[in-house]
Amino acid sequence: MGAFEKIVGRAWVLGDNIDTDQIIQGRYLTLLSYEEMAKHALKIPRPDFASGVKKNDVIVAGRNFGSGSSREEAPQVLKELGVGCIVAESFSRIFYRNGFNVGLPLMLVPGVSSNVEDGNLLTIDFTKGTLTNNDSGKMLQGEPLPSFMREILESGGAVSRYKKLKK
Repeated sequence: MGAFEKIVGRAWVLGDNIDTDQIIQGRYLTLLSYEEMAKHALKIPRPDFASGVKKNDVIVAGRNFGSGSSREEAPQVLKELGVGCIVAESFSRIFYRNGFNVGLPLMLVPGVSSNVEDGNLLTIDFTKGTLTNNDSGKMLQGEPLPSFMREILESGGAVSRYKKLKK
């Protein structure tokens, strides 16, 4: 099983319309290091996020996650912190693209925000497009990630994938 077939992680539940300024405020972009920027991720909606998130934890959001500017720093700082996946009811198109470009998995799952609570243990199956809430036992059907998108993630993002193909 590849790294981008399944993950298990704790849920961090956010609401609708979490924009890129809430993910990483513009004033932290001058830090010039993703490691330093990441310490300030989601400071507005979840001040405890950057210090509490663990590898493979899952951000669960409502509608329109990642709206706002096209800055790639937004998905990059979340990846830097070890976020395993962002699951939302919908994403802004540019954030969705940037997430895969930097190697951060995103999955669309209708109804997710009303079926997951903070701290629930989740299993995400990228090939089947399912989210299983291990605490409630409920399984939600989302959109599976096509194999070529999993290959991009497996490579670490679009640029890394391109470099591997050029060899």
